[in-house]
Amino acid sequence: MDFKEQIKQTLADSATKLGLSTGNLSVTFSNRPELCDYQCNYAMMMAKQVGQRPFDLAEKIVNGIGESENFELAVVMPGFINIKVKEKALAEYGDFLLGDKNLGVPQVEKSRLVFFDYGGANVAKELHVGHLRSPIVGEALKRLHLAMGDKTLADVHLGDFGLQMGLTLLQLHEDGYLDEFFKADADIQKLELPNVTLDVLNEEYPKASKRKDVDEDFKANADEITLFIQQRKEPYFSIYNKIRALSVAEIEKNYTKLNAEFDFYYGESDAYALIDETVQVFVDKGLARESEGALVVDVAREGEHIPIPKKSEDEPQRYKNPMPPAIIKKYNGGDLYATTDIATILIRNRDYAPDEIVYVTDNRQGNHFEQVFRCCKLAGVSPEEQKLTHVAFGTMNGQDGKPFKTRSGETVKFKDVLGLVVSKAAEKLASNGIEGDDELARKIGVGAMKFGDLSVAVGKDYVFDIDKFLAFDGKTGPYIQYTIARINSILAKAGFAGGKVKVSSVEERNILLAVLKLCSAYQVCYDSYSMNALCLAAFDLASEFSTLYNNHKILSETDNQKKEGLLSICVLVKKCLEKALWTLGIDSVEKM
Repeated sequence: MDFKEQIKQTLADSATKLGLSTGNLSVTFSNRPELCDYQCNYAMMMAKQVGQRPFDLAEKIVNGIGESENFELAVVMPGFINIKVKEKALAEYGDFLLGDKNLGVPQVEKSRLVFFDYGGANVAKELHVGHLRSPIVGEALKRLHLAMGDKTLADVHLGDFGLQMGLTLLQLHEDGYLDEFFKADADIQKLELPNVTLDVLNEEYPKASKRKDVDEDFKANADEITLFIQQRKEPYFSIYNKIRALSVAEIEKNYTKLNAEFDFYYGESDAYALIDETVQVFVDKGLARESEGALVVDVAREGEHIPIPKKSEDEPQRYKNPMPPAIIKKYNGGDLYATTDIATILIRNRDYAPDEIVYVTDNRQGNHFEQVFRCCKLAGVSPEEQKLTHVAFGTMNGQDGKPFKTRSGETVKFKDVLGLVVSKAAEKLASNGIEGDDELARKIGVGAMKFGDLSVAVGKDYVFDIDKFLAFDGKTGPYIQYTIARINSILAKAGFAGGKVKVSSVEERNILLAVLKLCSAYQVCYDSYSMNALCLAAFDLASEFSTLYNNHKILSETDNQKKEGLLSICVLVKKCLEKALWTLGIDSVEKM
């Protein structure tokens, strides 16, 4: 039951009878909701073509429709067609939604398999604030596709075969943690790393990372060890596997707290077996050439220059050099991110043949993925019909507008951010008389952080303001969670088993219109790969319910028909908000 499409078809039928082309006819939600629910400016667009006044043409189109069962149509100067949905149609729409398994969420015409790649944590390195947005955005986009009828697969795609592994192993070795593995009679498979803990890794990698910048020999040795790991040379590969297992367990625990769920915990290492084959594809097709000992693929297009983002609209457009070649083999035979990402796409296509692969990373990796995607299309690693998408997100900043850091200027740890939002939520709950419920505090704290993130257009930076995010009123996750909890309380007290939706007040009417907009927001998010429209629509629905709650005594209503209608509206709002929060990856709560 799509009112927008019904209105569009009704107008198109009338316009066709007048001999008009309807290819550019569209209907939108009204930007003046006090006047109408939908509007159409088709007559203003067509008037000049047919030599008529817009108002006169609009009147002819509306007069050709006659009496409509579901809509009231009116023409206003200079030629807009205003449409209002009748109360009976809105009530029927509400009843339809209560019986619809999809709750009015639009469904794709043909279900596709979409493979999501998000998370991207690096093994042996502690998660930090920069790892937050990828699982938050990626999980929501994945759930959006599920809600709209697609099939999905999700891979965390760990950074587990890069230089950080060589640096970590070298530092551990020099500090005496790995001595047993390098003894002549060592039984490598039976050895463990009892003294290597997460705390040790969190000390050793930063130490090694700083050394590589000032000690060329240390960096060269780390490069060599990284190559040994990639070549599965012992004892380096066995040590690597033990460190990886320790690190992945912690990564998985932290992502689970964010409600980020993955089908696979694969990493760059899983692509290694196909690296040589992948490189050979480019060699055999004459796409690879040698450059300073490395193998590169030219991906720049003729006449192409890359625009530099303008700081203001008045600034002239400037360009930087064409897209540089993609390096697929280092001078020492080692592999790079581009190589493993191309090999990973090759594996995914062989194993699952998805219709689309979506990467969710920060916007600094834009050139990298553009190179990878071009390589895959040039070599046929990705078939022509397959869509490769990079969803590039902005930075999470502090109150000063700069990337979020500690007061001493250090990168904030992932677990510290989670700890902060949960403890702040616990404080808010305590002020409401709820103490000691750690899981409820997690749901509210994490939900506040995720809603604050997702309510901003994905490509934009935003300010991490936990006090604002945790407010129980305003455009926040807790406000929507609180609305659901309030409805739970009303329904429990009423012992309501279900009934018919009725529209007997302006508040009920506004709620159903807000539900219409909420349902349409799913498609907006699907098309834009950004969840902010759904966040705004969910808030608007919760806000309209708050108005109804304040203006109507639902539980004490003496007119049984009105009470049934109000309680049915409560059920509808609760279900729609729960669906929206689930899609955003946020938990609903029973109480607050």
